[in-house]
Amino acid sequence: MRKIVFATGNAGKIREINAIMADTGMEVVSMKDAGISTDVEENGSTYEENALIKARAVASVTGDIVMADDSGLEIDYLNKEPGVYSARYLGEDTSYHIKNAELLRRLEGVPEEQRTARFVCAIAAVLPDGRELTVRAAIEGRIGYEEKGMNGFGYDPIFYVPEFQKTTAELTEAEKNEVSHRGKALRLMKEELKRYEDTTCQ
Repeated sequence: MRKIVFATGNAGKIREINAIMADTGMEVVSMKDAGISTDVEENGSTYEENALIKARAVASVTGDIVMADDSGLEIDYLNKEPGVYSARYLGEDTSYHIKNAELLRRLEGVPEEQRTARFVCAIAAVLPDGRELTVRAAIEGRIGYEEKGMNGFGYDPIFYVPEFQKTTAELTEAEKNEVSHRGKALRLMKEELKRYEDTTCQ
């Protein structure tokens, strides 16, 4: 069975990835599960650059397919902040409860129609033959007025999806995997990897 090492230590993210990649016939493992420990400085200016930085670093110490993602929340009223700096907004060790509270504070008094936002996710894959793949996807929504829901992580409790009339932290795992930025990007990458597998098996 082909193995994919996903460059993350986030348990919630690994659960989402495994649910979506379950039908690929490939085993997806975290860096920890693969016995890889590497500290990577994500200093790219785009989501794709950061994802590739992570994937290349892990690929340098394993012969497996390596995937990495970078994602962010873009709030239009705040000039698309926090964007590519979403994980580092107010400091990497700052809790998302504090980050969410600060974003809600900055949007106090802003009417609903101006609270538009999106989650963006780029996924990069470095293949054993050195080829590199990148995909990007997004989910559109708006910023709510308070944190709601316990099913997500990060900025999920303040990101409202009009289609479901819920925040992404209130969605079921199946609903979230269907519409989330990461879910969409993973499905795009799944197609890219299928094409790769088809060419290597010929």
